[in-house]
Amino acid sequence: MAEAARKLETAETQLYREAPNNIEAEQALLGAILVNNDALYRVSDFLKPVHFFEPLHRKIFEVAGELIRMGKTANPVTIKTFLPADDKVGELTVAQYLARLAAEAVTIINAADYGRAIYDLAIRRALITVGEDMVNIAYDAPVDMAPQQQIEDAERRLFELAETGRYDGGFESFADATKVAVDMANAAFMREGHLSGVSTGLRDLDKRMGGLQPSDLIILAGRPGMGKTSLATNIAFNIANAYEPAQQADGSYAAANGGVVGFFSLEMSSEQLATRIISEQTEIPSSKIRRGEITEADFEKLVACAQTMQDRPLYIDATGGISIAQLSARARRLKRQRGLDVMVIDYVQLMQGSSAKSAQNRVQEITEITTGLKALAKELSTPIIALSQLSRQVENRDDKRPQLSDLRESGSIEQDADVVLFVYRDEYYLKNKEPKPGTEEYIKWEAEMNEARGKAEVIIAKQRHGPTGTVGLGFQGEFTRFYDLAEEDRLPERFE
Repeated sequence: MAEAARKLETAETQLYREAPNNIEAEQALLGAILVNNDALYRVSDFLKPVHFFEPLHRKIFEVAGELIRMGKTANPVTIKTFLPADDKVGELTVAQYLARLAAEAVTIINAADYGRAIYDLAIRRALITVGEDMVNIAYDAPVDMAPQQQIEDAERRLFELAETGRYDGGFESFADATKVAVDMANAAFMREGHLSGVSTGLRDLDKRMGGLQPSDLIILAGRPGMGKTSLATNIAFNIANAYEPAQQADGSYAAANGGVVGFFSLEMSSEQLATRIISEQTEIPSSKIRRGEITEADFEKLVACAQTMQDRPLYIDATGGISIAQLSARARRLKRQRGLDVMVIDYVQLMQGSSAKSAQNRVQEITEITTGLKALAKELSTPIIALSQLSRQVENRDDKRPQLSDLRESGSIEQDADVVLFVYRDEYYLKNKEPKPGTEEYIKWEAEMNEARGKAEVIIAKQRHGPTGTVGLGFQGEFTRFYDLAEEDRLPERFE
């Protein structure tokens, strides 16, 4: 009989398990803040009202925070007018409860410890919510929800929780949004080059774009042979090469300059990509490297370059035909493990959609991919450079400079992108039009060829946060390298 009662008691205990919380820690922290307002600044960078278990404590912390940030004093007398007067805490009124909190306050020294304990318990409660949802969905899964989809959804929620402590979206006040905007402007003002985003390493492109902006989807498009992969590789290496970590208040590291780059190469192997970068850095043509037509001095340059590049934070995933869901999962993992400041995808048309419905229609599939990339850029707060092909209709025009309507297979690429860049090289087309030597056309062609040789244009066809226009760059085909052209006022004197 006693055994049965004990088992029943155990079952009841499991059934009515209370979510992890520590009311005493919440009371102690609030008391410390009411006695000494400086205690708030020990916890305000990581602790939010939502992390408190007791609803009244949430309200007290929120009101106290607002008063202190306005430069006013937060104590039991000033706070009570902003709280519901009729509420009771046991036998006490809210005013009496506030006075009791202050009277039993601990010293300010313990404030951060109490704050951390409250935060950790809130994260554990959030984990329980994610876990319960996983179990419930797995038991009663909808017909159209594959297990893989549930795994990806759970991974996304866990990533959000790990990154920010927030496990659901929601409205944020305009005041918070303006604070972030002003902080970004201040960072741009203080940073070398006055850029609000990550520098591409190409001066004129940075001037037009202000660097690569967090959460932007940047489409880099061009016809085959224009050098879009070369430009993407150049930018990726410039960013990784300039990486300087800076320690944050919570002990983690963020990029003060440059950044950690994740490069998804669906077209080339990691070895081919590395060869390109080494060729660009050592100025040894990649064709010679592949064929082994190099001198001993060249080989020494290659080895020295490879050694200096080993510690650069450039990570390559060369999986062919990767789906948008797999790419998102791998990007989240890289962000958690190594950090992630810029992502490059070469190229969109080689990716696959995740849903069976979109696989039946290529336009729908591309729409799903670009929408997914834009959502991922926002989620990770990371600029994504996605390369794209252009349709052949460019070749049928006299002026072969690309336009937005040339983006291949879906209007969604143009729609979802924050920035659309086209790479164009006149030299490529002129080379194929060489007339017979000695003719008048040949002299004209030669003059045009000399003007176009080694030059490229990056056409900014769309930009949400800035002007459109054309940026001139130099291009060295044998090293697959783009570089800044000299400014007019920096050129040596020319005599007529």
